[in-house]
Order: sequence, then C-alpha cells, then structure tokens
Amino acid sequence: MKKGIYTVALLFIIGGLSLTGYSIFQIWDSNQAQKDALVQAEELISSPPANEQIDKEIVIPTYEKGDTMGVLEVPKLGKSMPIIEGTDEEELEVGVGHYTGTALPTQNDQIVLSGHRDTVFRRFDELEIGDTFVVKLEYGEFTYEIVDTKIVDADDRTIIKSTAPNEELVVTTCYPFGYIGNAPDRFIFYAKMVD
Repeated sequence: MKKGIYTVALLFIIGGLSLTGYSIFQIWDSNQAQKDALVQAEELISSPPANEQIDKEIVIPTYEKGDTMGVLEVPKLGKSMPIIEGTDEEELEVGVGHYTGTALPTQNDQIVLSGHRDTVFRRFDELEIGDTFVVKLEYGEFTYEIVDTKIVDADDRTIIKSTAPNEELVVTTCYPFGYIGNAPDRFIFYAKMVD
C-alpha cells in the first residue's frame, strides 16, 4: 500500500516538474522571439528608405500578417518593443501587434496597437496622461502623447473605428494589470501626435 502511495507521489512530482520546465521554456522562447524581432525592427528602421522619392513625399510601405514593421518606444519605462503586423496570438507572442486594417502614422486616421500586459506591456500601469509613445517605422519617427484612458469590456470592439481626418494612436492591453488568467476587460490609452 505504501509503495503505491510513493509511486503516485513520485508521478505527481515528475508531472509538476515537467509542467514547470515546459512553462519556463515557453517564457524563454517568447522572450527570445521578442529579442529577435526587436533586432530585426531596429535594422529595418535604421536603414535609409529604399523608395525615397525626389520630392520627399512619404511612401508608406505595405505589410503582411506577421511582418516586423518597426519599434514602439515608451520613454517613461525605458522600453523598446518590436511592432508586428497582426494581433493574433502568434504575433502578440513576438511583440506589439498592429491591428490590421487600421492606419499607420501620417495616414490621418486611427492607429491601433495591442500587447499582452504580462509580456511586452509589463509596467504599463505606471503610464499616465502626458506620457508618450514613440512609433519608429522605416519612413519616420512619430511621437504621441497620452491624452485619455478608458476601461472597456474585453469583447468591446467599438473603440476600433475611423477617426479621419484626425490621427489617433490607440494602445490596448488586458485589464486589470495584475489579473491572473484571461482578464475580463481592456485598458485603452488614447494618444495624439505631438507636433
């Protein structure tokens, strides 16, 4: 009888260690993917635009789902994160997701960026109105100041809408910030371009 109890206990210990090891590997793998994407994004924004025109007109590139687009910097937190086209789990594991179908800087409409509160957007609960986001793409660097915040239901898609001709950066993440598991709400930062 005791031998059976020891066997079961040993199996639980082995199972627990296996799950812990797998979780640690997943975190390491995600962090490595973010670092690799950030290196790729920094190379992208540091190279001169290949399609620069003589009259200096801005040419906005097109991106496919999963493409590395640029870098999002948060000066207050001293953070730089890669921006990836798309907001599916695959893209959000690598960096900040650009919501497909929303604008890019200088397109005079709503730009939506999303990220996980427990990975790329860790410490975003420290941000306040007046803090800034810097979006760096291959065609320029754009600074946005936070002007408002809002908390909405996780399923609320009404925040994603055209704001043309006014450009607005909307940054979304799960809320509450310290919540464990799938959070019931979303925290929204609204930011306007700084001239």
